[in-house]
Amino acid sequence: MNDKALVSDTAMILAAGLGKRMRPLTASQPKPLVRVAGRALIDHALDRLAEAGVARAVVNVHYLADALEAHVTARAVPQVTVSNERAQLLETGGGMVKAQSHLPDPFFALNADNIWLDGPNNAFAELSRRWNPDHIDALLLLVPHARAANFNGPGDFHMDPNGLLSRRKAGRIAPFIYTGIQLVSHRLLRDAPKGPFSTNILWSRAIDEGRLYGLSFGGLWFEVGTPQAIRPTEEALRRG
Repeated sequence: MNDKALVSDTAMILAAGLGKRMRPLTASQPKPLVRVAGRALIDHALDRLAEAGVARAVVNVHYLADALEAHVTARAVPQVTVSNERAQLLETGGGMVKAQSHLPDPFFALNADNIWLDGPNNAFAELSRRWNPDHIDALLLLVPHARAANFNGPGDFHMDPNGLLSRRKAGRIAPFIYTGIQLVSHRLLRDAPKGPFSTNILWSRAIDEGRLYGLSFGGLWFEVGTPQAIRPTEEALRRG
């Protein structure tokens, strides 16, 4: 993948969480270092960034931060900058705000436990082709239930024919699931709360303003939130 096809050369990997759902594997290691198919979870994400031509990654750290920082800074590609949250875990939104000075406009953001197989096109190239900063504050990569392995929830979003998103209504099923991958404008982060907060707060404002959009991913995405999800994910990856 040629990086000229991308609208950003930088991604933030959200890696500071406590990994409670992955216990007991996270009793002595941060969740991003849990191994799946012979690779640490965060290396799956970093490998895909490198393949796509994303040259820089900003990784936030909190839980067992020394081990995670040593692991990611040993990589040459992408070049990793650490955003230090040792003193206070800032959650997804607060983490992006703290790291904003290291992030161009726009930037990719993804969760450290993301594993996926691309479809006809690379995920970051797909997001780049759809990006329009005049109308979009955040562009979320979504999958329908049929492409979400190990996922059993009711879904997250409805999407209109133009890609405009609305949230799942209570007591109903939503057809699209958020993969943990998005393309973000600095405009989304404006006037953000201080301290820890969820990106959901910023998404809600973008929905109200008609500026939160989605893109249906043509590949396969794996939910790897618990130890029980590791084996079926490894088997699927072996099948390719």
